[in-house]
Amino acid sequence: MRGRIGTAAALAAALAAVAAGCGGSGGGTTGAGSATGSTAKPLVVLVTDIGQLNDHGFNQLAYAGLKRAQHGLGIDGRVYQSASSQDYIPNLARAAQQGAALVVSVGFDQANAIATVAKKYPKTHFAIVDVDQHDLTGNPQNVEGLVFSEQEVGYLAGYLAGLLQKQGGGAAIGSVGGEKQPPVDRYIAGYQAGARKADPGIRLLNAYSQDWVDQAKCKVDALNQIQAGANIVFQVAGGCGLGVIDAAKEKGVWAIGVDADQSYLGSQVLTSAMKRVDNSVYDTISQVLDGSFKGGTNSRFSLENDGVGLGKISPKVPQALVQKVESVRRQIVSGAISGIPTTVK
Repeated sequence: MRGRIGTAAALAAALAAVAAGCGGSGGGTTGAGSATGSTAKPLVVLVTDIGQLNDHGFNQLAYAGLKRAQHGLGIDGRVYQSASSQDYIPNLARAAQQGAALVVSVGFDQANAIATVAKKYPKTHFAIVDVDQHDLTGNPQNVEGLVFSEQEVGYLAGYLAGLLQKQGGGAAIGSVGGEKQPPVDRYIAGYQAGARKADPGIRLLNAYSQDWVDQAKCKVDALNQIQAGANIVFQVAGGCGLGVIDAAKEKGVWAIGVDADQSYLGSQVLTSAMKRVDNSVYDTISQVLDGSFKGGTNSRFSLENDGVGLGKISPKVPQALVQKVESVRRQIVSGAISGIPTTVK
Protein backbone atom coordinates (compact mmCIF):
# COMPACT_ATOMS: atom_id res chain seq x y z
CA MET A 1 0.00 0.00 0.00
CA ARG A 2 2.09 2.75 -1.30
CA GLY A 3 1.53 5.86 -3.41
CA ARG A 4 3.21 8.86 -5.00
CA ILE A 5 4.61 7.68 -8.33
CA GLY A 6 6.56 9.60 -10.95
CA THR A 7 5.46 10.80 -14.34
CA ALA A 8 5.33 8.55 -17.37
CA ALA A 9 8.10 10.55 -19.01
CA ALA A 10 10.41 10.10 -16.04
CA LEU A 11 9.67 6.38 -15.97
CA ALA A 12 10.40 5.98 -19.66
CA ALA A 13 13.66 7.87 -19.29
CA ALA A 14 14.73 5.70 -16.39
CA LEU A 15 14.00 2.54 -18.37
CA ALA A 16 16.04 3.81 -21.29
CA ALA A 17 18.96 4.43 -18.95
CA VAL A 18 18.75 0.86 -17.67
CA ALA A 19 18.60 -0.60 -21.17
CA ALA A 20 21.70 1.38 -22.06
CA GLY A 21 23.53 -0.05 -19.06
CA CYS A 22 23.43 3.13 -16.97
CA GLY A 23 20.95 1.99 -14.33
CA GLY A 24 21.52 0.24 -11.03
CA SER A 25 19.56 -1.37 -8.23
CA GLY A 26 19.93 1.66 -5.97
CA GLY A 27 18.92 -0.23 -2.85
CA GLY A 28 21.18 -3.24 -3.25
CA THR A 29 20.59 -6.98 -3.38
CA THR A 30 19.75 -9.34 -0.55
CA GLY A 31 19.76 -13.11 -0.67
CA ALA A 32 16.63 -14.79 0.69
CA GLY A 33 18.56 -17.22 2.85
CA SER A 34 21.77 -19.09 2.18
CA ALA A 35 21.40 -19.62 -1.56
CA THR A 36 24.22 -18.29 -3.68
CA GLY A 37 22.21 -17.79 -6.86
CA SER A 38 22.70 -21.15 -8.63
CA THR A 39 21.59 -20.91 -12.25
CA ALA A 40 20.11 -24.42 -11.95
CA LYS A 41 17.29 -22.99 -9.85
CA PRO A 42 14.46 -20.75 -11.12
CA LEU A 43 15.26 -17.16 -10.19
CA VAL A 44 12.59 -15.12 -8.40
CA VAL A 45 13.31 -11.48 -7.58
CA LEU A 46 11.40 -9.40 -5.05
CA VAL A 47 11.55 -5.61 -5.54
CA THR A 48 10.64 -3.73 -2.35
CA ASP A 49 9.09 -0.32 -2.15
CA ILE A 50 10.72 2.47 -0.16
CA GLY A 51 9.61 0.96 3.16
CA GLN A 52 12.24 -1.78 2.62
CA LEU A 53 12.46 -5.00 4.60
CA ASN A 54 12.45 -3.57 8.13
CA ASP A 55 8.91 -2.16 8.02
CA HIS A 56 7.58 -4.89 10.37
CA GLY A 57 4.76 -5.53 7.92
CA PHE A 58 4.22 -5.15 4.20
CA ASN A 59 7.67 -5.69 2.67
CA GLN A 60 8.75 -8.02 5.45
CA LEU A 61 5.76 -10.27 4.75
CA ALA A 62 6.60 -10.43 1.04
CA TYR A 63 10.15 -11.40 1.98
CA ALA A 64 8.82 -14.14 4.27
CA GLY A 65 6.86 -15.58 1.33
CA LEU A 66 9.97 -15.51 -0.83
CA LYS A 67 12.05 -17.26 1.85
CA ARG A 68 9.37 -19.92 2.29
CA ALA A 69 9.41 -20.57 -1.45
CA GLN A 70 13.18 -20.77 -1.42
CA HIS A 71 13.17 -23.45 1.25
CA GLY A 72 10.02 -25.26 0.13
CA LEU A 73 10.07 -24.91 -3.66
CA GLY A 74 13.79 -24.81 -4.38
CA ILE A 75 14.02 -21.40 -6.04
CA ASP A 76 16.87 -18.92 -6.12
CA GLY A 77 15.34 -15.98 -4.24
CA ARG A 78 16.80 -12.49 -4.39
CA VAL A 79 15.68 -9.10 -3.08
CA TYR A 80 16.35 -5.71 -4.65
CA GLN A 81 15.63 -3.01 -2.09
CA SER A 82 14.45 0.38 -3.31
CA ALA A 83 15.77 3.38 -1.42
CA SER A 84 13.56 5.75 -3.43
CA SER A 85 10.95 5.61 -6.18
CA GLN A 86 13.71 6.28 -8.71
CA ASP A 87 15.01 2.75 -8.01
CA TYR A 88 11.86 0.96 -9.14
CA ILE A 89 12.50 0.81 -12.87
CA PRO A 90 16.22 -0.02 -12.57
CA ASN A 91 15.47 -2.80 -10.09
CA LEU A 92 12.61 -4.30 -12.11
CA ALA A 93 14.53 -4.12 -15.38
CA ARG A 94 17.69 -5.58 -13.86
CA ALA A 95 15.70 -8.56 -12.59
CA ALA A 96 14.21 -9.16 -16.04
CA GLN A 97 17.62 -8.85 -17.69
CA GLN A 98 18.98 -11.51 -15.35
CA GLY A 99 16.42 -14.00 -16.60
CA ALA A 100 14.09 -14.10 -13.60
CA ALA A 101 11.25 -16.60 -13.88
CA LEU A 102 9.17 -14.17 -11.83
CA VAL A 103 9.63 -10.58 -10.67
CA VAL A 104 7.44 -9.55 -7.73
CA SER A 105 6.84 -5.83 -7.25
CA VAL A 106 5.73 -4.86 -3.73
CA GLY A 107 3.17 -2.11 -3.57
CA PHE A 108 0.89 0.38 -5.24
CA ASP A 109 3.80 2.78 -5.59
CA GLN A 110 5.32 0.65 -8.35
CA ALA A 111 2.30 0.54 -10.67
CA ASN A 112 3.65 2.81 -13.40
CA ALA A 113 7.13 1.31 -13.17
CA ILE A 114 5.97 -2.27 -13.61
CA ALA A 115 3.68 -1.35 -16.50
CA THR A 116 6.64 0.27 -18.26
CA VAL A 117 9.11 -2.55 -17.60
CA ALA A 118 6.64 -5.35 -18.35
CA LYS A 119 6.07 -3.89 -21.80
CA LYS A 120 9.82 -3.85 -22.42
CA TYR A 121 10.24 -7.48 -21.29
CA PRO A 122 7.06 -9.28 -22.49
CA LYS A 123 8.49 -12.79 -21.95
CA THR A 124 9.12 -12.18 -18.23
CA HIS A 125 6.44 -12.98 -15.65
CA PHE A 126 5.66 -10.11 -13.27
CA ALA A 127 3.36 -9.83 -10.26
CA ILE A 128 2.47 -6.72 -8.29
CA VAL A 129 1.09 -6.60 -4.77
CA ASP A 130 -1.88 -4.29 -4.13
CA VAL A 131 -2.54 -3.28 -7.74
CA ASP A 132 -5.39 -4.40 -9.98
CA GLN A 133 -3.81 -5.59 -13.22
CA HIS A 134 -6.63 -4.00 -15.22
CA ASP A 135 -5.61 -0.58 -13.89
CA LEU A 136 -2.08 -0.81 -15.29
CA THR A 137 -1.27 1.39 -18.26
CA GLY A 138 -1.28 -0.65 -21.46
CA ASN A 139 -2.87 -3.66 -19.73
CA PRO A 140 0.31 -5.80 -19.86
CA GLN A 141 -0.57 -9.47 -20.29
CA ASN A 142 2.55 -10.72 -18.49
CA VAL A 143 1.56 -9.12 -15.16
CA GLU A 144 -0.66 -10.64 -12.47
CA GLY A 145 -2.21 -8.39 -9.84
CA LEU A 146 -2.22 -9.63 -6.24
CA VAL A 147 -5.16 -7.86 -4.67
CA PHE A 148 -6.73 -8.11 -1.23
CA SER A 149 -10.15 -7.55 0.32
CA GLU A 150 -8.78 -5.27 3.03
CA GLN A 151 -12.26 -3.90 3.68
CA GLU A 152 -13.31 -7.28 5.10
CA VAL A 153 -10.65 -7.48 7.79
CA GLY A 154 -10.95 -3.73 8.35
CA TYR A 155 -14.64 -4.32 9.08
CA LEU A 156 -13.77 -6.96 11.69
CA ALA A 157 -11.22 -4.70 13.38
CA GLY A 158 -13.70 -1.82 13.40
CA TYR A 159 -16.50 -4.01 14.70
CA LEU A 160 -14.32 -5.09 17.62
CA ALA A 161 -13.33 -1.47 18.27
CA GLY A 162 -16.97 -0.40 18.20
CA LEU A 163 -17.99 -3.14 20.62
CA LEU A 164 -15.30 -2.10 23.08
CA GLN A 165 -16.17 1.57 22.85
CA LYS A 166 -19.86 0.90 23.31
CA GLN A 167 -19.21 -1.34 26.32
CA GLY A 168 -16.76 1.09 27.90
CA GLY A 169 -18.60 4.30 27.12
CA GLY A 170 -15.97 5.61 24.74
CA ALA A 171 -16.96 8.13 22.11
CA ALA A 172 -14.35 7.98 19.34
CA ILE A 173 -11.88 5.81 17.47
CA GLY A 174 -9.13 6.90 15.09
CA SER A 175 -7.16 5.75 12.07
CA VAL A 176 -3.94 6.99 10.46
CA GLY A 177 -3.26 6.13 6.82
CA GLY A 178 0.05 6.62 5.06
CA GLU A 179 -1.47 8.11 1.91
CA LYS A 180 -4.96 8.19 0.47
CA GLN A 181 -4.83 5.34 -2.03
CA PRO A 182 -7.14 2.37 -2.73
CA PRO A 183 -5.66 -0.35 -0.47
CA VAL A 184 -5.28 2.08 2.45
CA ASP A 185 -8.83 3.34 2.07
CA ARG A 186 -10.25 -0.17 1.78
CA TYR A 187 -8.86 -0.90 5.25
CA ILE A 188 -10.15 2.38 6.71
CA ALA A 189 -13.56 2.30 5.01
CA GLY A 190 -14.16 -1.23 6.30
CA TYR A 191 -12.95 -0.22 9.76
CA GLN A 192 -15.34 2.69 9.92
CA ALA A 193 -18.28 0.63 8.62
CA GLY A 194 -17.67 -2.14 11.14
CA ALA A 195 -17.40 0.34 14.00
CA ARG A 196 -20.68 2.01 13.00
CA LYS A 197 -22.40 -1.39 12.84
CA ALA A 198 -21.33 -2.18 16.40
CA ASP A 199 -21.96 1.33 17.72
CA PRO A 200 -24.03 3.60 15.43
CA GLY A 201 -23.22 6.65 17.55
CA ILE A 202 -19.45 6.29 17.45
CA ARG A 203 -17.31 9.24 16.32
CA LEU A 204 -14.72 8.47 13.65
CA LEU A 205 -11.41 10.33 13.29
CA ASN A 206 -9.06 9.83 10.36
CA ALA A 207 -5.80 11.34 9.10
CA TYR A 208 -3.14 10.69 6.45
CA SER A 209 0.51 11.15 7.40
CA GLN A 210 1.66 11.48 3.75
CA ASP A 211 4.60 9.30 4.73
CA TRP A 212 5.43 5.59 4.93
CA VAL A 213 8.65 5.72 6.93
CA ASP A 214 8.82 8.62 9.44
CA GLN A 215 7.28 7.28 12.65
CA ALA A 216 7.20 10.74 14.23
CA LYS A 217 4.64 11.97 11.67
CA CYS A 218 2.24 9.12 12.37
CA LYS A 219 2.73 9.48 16.11
CA VAL A 220 1.72 13.14 15.96
CA ASP A 221 -1.46 12.26 14.05
CA ALA A 222 -2.32 9.55 16.57
CA LEU A 223 -1.64 11.79 19.56
CA ASN A 224 -3.95 14.43 18.08
CA GLN A 225 -6.71 11.84 17.71
CA ILE A 226 -6.18 10.56 21.24
CA GLN A 227 -6.35 14.13 22.55
CA ALA A 228 -9.63 14.52 20.62
CA GLY A 229 -11.10 11.52 22.46
CA ALA A 230 -10.03 8.43 20.54
CA ASN A 231 -9.42 5.42 22.78
CA ILE A 232 -8.47 3.14 19.87
CA VAL A 233 -6.19 4.07 16.96
CA PHE A 234 -5.65 1.99 13.80
CA GLN A 235 -2.39 2.29 11.88
CA VAL A 236 -2.50 1.84 8.07
CA ALA A 237 0.84 3.46 7.30
CA GLY A 238 3.54 0.80 7.12
CA GLY A 239 6.71 1.63 9.03
CA CYS A 240 5.45 5.15 9.77
CA GLY A 241 2.47 3.58 11.51
CA LEU A 242 4.68 2.13 14.20
CA GLY A 243 4.49 5.64 15.62
CA VAL A 244 0.73 5.15 16.07
CA ILE A 245 1.37 2.05 18.14
CA ASP A 246 3.95 3.94 20.19
CA ALA A 247 1.49 6.79 20.81
CA ALA A 248 -1.10 4.31 22.07
CA LYS A 249 1.43 2.85 24.50
CA GLU A 250 2.41 6.31 25.71
CA LYS A 251 -1.19 7.36 26.35
CA GLY A 252 -2.54 4.06 27.64
CA VAL A 253 -5.05 3.41 24.84
CA TRP A 254 -5.53 0.60 22.32
CA ALA A 255 -3.73 0.35 18.98
CA ILE A 256 -4.61 -1.84 16.00
CA GLY A 257 -1.75 -3.09 13.83
CA VAL A 258 -1.77 -3.64 10.09
CA ASP A 259 -0.61 -6.19 7.49
CA ALA A 260 1.35 -8.43 9.91
CA ASP A 261 0.34 -9.59 13.39
CA GLN A 262 1.90 -6.77 15.39
CA SER A 263 0.83 -7.98 18.84
CA TYR A 264 4.49 -8.55 19.70
CA LEU A 265 4.94 -4.76 19.79
CA GLY A 266 3.22 -4.54 23.15
CA SER A 267 0.15 -5.16 25.27
CA GLN A 268 -1.42 -1.98 23.86
CA VAL A 269 -2.08 -3.81 20.57
CA LEU A 270 -5.76 -4.77 20.55
CA THR A 271 -5.43 -6.85 17.37
CA SER A 272 -4.04 -6.50 13.84
CA ALA A 273 -5.76 -6.33 10.46
CA MET A 274 -3.59 -8.86 8.67
CA LYS A 275 -2.95 -9.08 4.95
CA ARG A 276 -1.22 -12.31 3.99
CA VAL A 277 1.22 -10.90 1.49
CA ASP A 278 3.50 -13.82 2.33
CA ASN A 279 0.90 -16.31 1.12
CA SER A 280 0.24 -14.33 -2.05
CA VAL A 281 3.93 -14.26 -2.96
CA TYR A 282 4.38 -17.96 -2.22
CA ASP A 283 1.26 -18.93 -4.19
CA THR A 284 2.33 -16.87 -7.20
CA ILE A 285 5.77 -18.48 -7.23
CA SER A 286 4.03 -21.88 -7.12
CA GLN A 287 1.93 -20.88 -10.13
CA VAL A 288 5.02 -20.03 -12.15
CA LEU A 289 6.72 -23.31 -11.25
CA ASP A 290 3.71 -25.50 -12.10
CA GLY A 291 2.84 -23.57 -15.26
CA SER A 292 -0.48 -22.18 -14.04
CA PHE A 293 0.61 -18.52 -13.83
CA LYS A 294 -1.95 -16.31 -15.56
CA GLY A 295 -0.84 -12.87 -16.59
CA GLY A 296 -3.39 -10.29 -17.60
CA THR A 297 -5.56 -11.00 -14.57
CA ASN A 298 -5.70 -10.86 -10.76
CA SER A 299 -5.50 -13.24 -7.85
CA ARG A 300 -7.74 -12.08 -5.01
CA PHE A 301 -7.13 -12.80 -1.34
CA SER A 302 -10.03 -12.48 1.12
CA LEU A 303 -11.43 -13.83 4.39
CA GLU A 304 -12.78 -16.80 2.48
CA ASN A 305 -9.33 -18.04 1.40
CA ASP A 306 -7.44 -16.72 4.48
CA GLY A 307 -5.82 -13.99 2.41
CA VAL A 308 -6.82 -11.50 5.13
CA GLY A 309 -7.77 -11.98 8.76
CA LEU A 310 -7.44 -10.70 12.30
CA GLY A 311 -4.24 -11.33 14.20
CA LYS A 312 -4.07 -12.19 17.87
CA ILE A 313 -6.77 -10.46 19.91
CA SER A 314 -5.64 -9.16 23.30
CA PRO A 315 -6.51 -11.56 26.13
CA LYS A 316 -7.97 -8.54 27.95
CA VAL A 317 -10.93 -8.57 25.54
CA PRO A 318 -13.96 -10.43 26.96
CA GLN A 319 -14.61 -13.71 25.18
CA ALA A 320 -18.20 -12.70 24.56
CA LEU A 321 -16.96 -9.89 22.31
CA VAL A 322 -14.46 -12.17 20.56
CA GLN A 323 -17.31 -14.57 19.79
CA LYS A 324 -19.38 -11.74 18.32
CA VAL A 325 -16.51 -10.79 16.03
CA GLU A 326 -16.13 -14.42 14.95
CA SER A 327 -19.84 -14.52 14.13
CA VAL A 328 -19.44 -11.46 11.92
CA ARG A 329 -16.43 -13.08 10.20
CA ARG A 330 -18.56 -16.10 9.31
CA GLN A 331 -21.31 -13.84 7.99
CA ILE A 332 -18.88 -12.04 5.69
CA VAL A 333 -17.52 -15.35 4.36
CA SER A 334 -21.04 -16.70 3.76
CA GLY A 335 -22.16 -13.52 2.02
CA ALA A 336 -24.72 -12.65 4.70
CA ILE A 337 -22.77 -9.42 5.16
CA SER A 338 -21.81 -7.85 1.84
CA GLY A 339 -21.33 -4.49 0.20
CA ILE A 340 -18.70 -3.35 2.71
CA PRO A 341 -17.52 0.14 1.68
CA THR A 342 -14.13 0.46 -0.01
CA THR A 343 -13.77 4.24 -0.17
CA VAL A 344 -13.37 6.86 2.57
CA LYS A 345 -15.49 9.95 2.15
